[in-house]
Amino acid sequence: MMNQYETVFICTPVLSEPQVKEAVKKFRDYITSHGCELLHEENWGMKKLAYPIQKKSTGFYQLFEFKAEPAFIAKLETEFRRDEKIIRFMTIKLDKYAVEYSNKRKRLQKEKSEKEG
Repeated sequence: MMNQYETVFICTPVLSEPQVKEAVKKFRDYITSHGCELLHEENWGMKKLAYPIQKKSTGFYQLFEFKAEPAFIAKLETEFRRDEKIIRFMTIKLDKYAVEYSNKRKRLQKEKSEKEG
């Protein structure tokens, strides 16, 4: 059975814009090539870290929301650990309430961007 997950990962701030895009594409492709369904993604851009990681105080944040088999998460996290561009990552399983909240948040974002556009 597929569960719904949300992963946020942080790329090191020393990367150029194309390198960040390449890292994001690598993990997007990794998720979809393993039969998972990518539901949503957000680029949060460069943000200040709550505390320094590897002597860095900022990083590029990226969020993926996807459906996957539970066994896939260990593989994904191993890929994050092997990639020197990634300084931190966290994956959480969304329960039905988190899924509802996520859908509501995306709907509100969409409405807001339609009003502004």
